[in-house]
Amino acid sequence: MAWHKSLMIAMLVMPLIVTSLTAAEETPKGLAGAAAVDGQYTIGPEDLLDIAVWNNTAISRAVPVRPDGKISLPLLNDVQAAGLTPSQLREVLAKRLADYMPTPEVSVIVREVHSFKVSVIGEIKTPGRYELKSRATVLDVLAQAGPFSDFASRARIFVLRFNGTTAKRLPFNYNKVIAADGEQENFFLQPGDIVVVP
Repeated sequence: MAWHKSLMIAMLVMPLIVTSLTAAEETPKGLAGAAAVDGQYTIGPEDLLDIAVWNNTAISRAVPVRPDGKISLPLLNDVQAAGLTPSQLREVLAKRLADYMPTPEVSVIVREVHSFKVSVIGEIKTPGRYELKSRATVLDVLAQAGPFSDFASRARIFVLRFNGTTAKRLPFNYNKVIAADGEQENFFLQPGDIVVVP
């Protein structure tokens, strides 16, 4: 009778364990597609990841993504994580761990998001670098850093967006965005953007 009870408990618990370990990704709290590629979150520097390898506690651990975009794990040493989705990183880790163990089951969960940072500079009350936990528009960040100073040129605000060594200048006319007819569209910021209030 005791073995029957143990078997029932095992049958109930096993699907829960397998489900949690095979879940390739989990959206971090407060993150609604920040730094998304095709709707999936892209890992960035300073994010904290939970790496779980089924039946291997020596490799399973919480690891921060270094500023160079890599994580360090036993056996594998340095692995590029930044720029990948959690499911892409899971595939990379499973492929590399296959050299050391048969059919490794790997789970990658983004525990904390720290890579989504934007800066606000210029004629505004609290310029600085802001760490965002969810997608944010230019208006969202201006509201967080505001109010404008008396000398701010609201019609000439722009966003600097970097792509490698080149910077793109995206104009943002605050007056037009908040106008009743909404002449200009409020747009989402990307990690590394700089909002300039002249």
